Amino acid sequence: MVGMVEVAKVDSKGRVLIPKNMRERSELFEGTLVKIEADDGKIIIEPMESIADKYYGVFKVDEVPEDLDEFLPEVQAKLWKERHT
Repeated sequence: MVGMVEVAKVDSKGRVLIPKNMRERSELFEGTLVKIEADDGKIIIEPMESIADKYYGVFKVDEVPEDLDEFLPEVQAKLWKERHT
């Protein structure tokens, strides 16, 4: 991806609006989880992959839970306990 530069303003609550063209190019949509890292005076924002998307189809379930991002870590913890006890 070719670098892009935009200027944005921090509001009174510390929020910054990421320009639409940058959000679209980075596939940042409403509700997307992001990782925010501070390093040497710079702030780096990266989209995070959904746990539900990453493990889709790996576990067999009888009923699809309402929130897969909460369900999958629970299942992983249960499997780990079964294998290590």
